Amino acid sequence: QHLSELGIQATVVRLDGAVESSIRLGVADVIADVVSTGNTLRQAGLEVFADPILTSEAVVISRKGGTIPAGLEILIRRLQGVVTARQYVLLDYDVPKDQVERACAITPGLESPTISPLQKPDWMAVRAMVLRSETNRLMDELWALGARGILVTDIHACRL
Repeated sequence: QHLSELGIQATVVRLDGAVESSIRLGVADVIADVVSTGNTLRQAGLEVFADPILTSEAVVISRKGGTIPAGLEILIRRLQGVVTARQYVLLDYDVPKDQVERACAITPGLESPTISPLQKPDWMAVRAMVLRSETNRLMDELWALGARGILVTDIHACRL
């Protein structure tokens, strides 16, 4: 129905599991797949070429007035930690000591960045959590400031 509404004539074939391989195998010309990050599609050499057909979310529902089962709060906190972690990355970089204040203004982190001395006396190492969507802009600003050894690390889970 969705394709018809867009004026696209197609034969829909339902596939389960490893849908991204169907193009390479000649089973499909295009695919629609349920993805979280799209990494598997990109690893298969595919790219997204249109807006999402559907967005969804997972919810936890309990009976009104019911007792909360043991462990549910921990499960919810863990799930929230994974969802939140997907929004952030850790940004590590080395910066001249005289630029630390300016660098920390660019990457203030959530509470405060971690600042450590380096063996080279006039340089400092800085680590801060930053929004994933801001990563490239922040790296460019830090580089222009004189920061070097700028590294980005994914966060898989966190508690904030």
